[in-house]
Amino acid sequence: MKIKDPSILNAVTLAYVGDGAYEILIRKHLVESGIVRPNQLQKTATKYVSAKAQAALITRMQDEDILTEEELAIFMRGRNAKSHTKAKNTSTATYHLSTGFEAVFGFLSLDHQDDRVIELTNWCIEKVESGANNEYRFK
Repeated sequence: MKIKDPSILNAVTLAYVGDGAYEILIRKHLVESGIVRPNQLQKTATKYVSAKAQAALITRMQDEDILTEEELAIFMRGRNAKSHTKAKNTSTATYHLSTGFEAVFGFLSLDHQDDRVIELTNWCIEKVESGANNEYRFK
């Protein structure tokens, strides 16, 4: 069965795809910026892809009103989705926010909105690298 409308997919499924889509772009960015040692790559990637980082980024996206109505609806579905996985090294609330973040990226990827995925990823990279994401207070 081919999925013609990714918005009908379970939000956890969207998050599963979004996790991979976002992480591969971050990994490429890090290697292209000259970080090539696996230990350093892993440590640096955490600043972008950890649940805490993603929760802060999605909250900032909401605060700065950069998500479309559709993206916001997908985020809310992801945030509110029942997952059978437990949050590791973070609070349940943070985990839910990061699931919503990943759902947005999964939806956009499956909907072939590649330019938007890149636009949001670049926005995230800019926030992390400028330090704006450090200690950002999220809901």
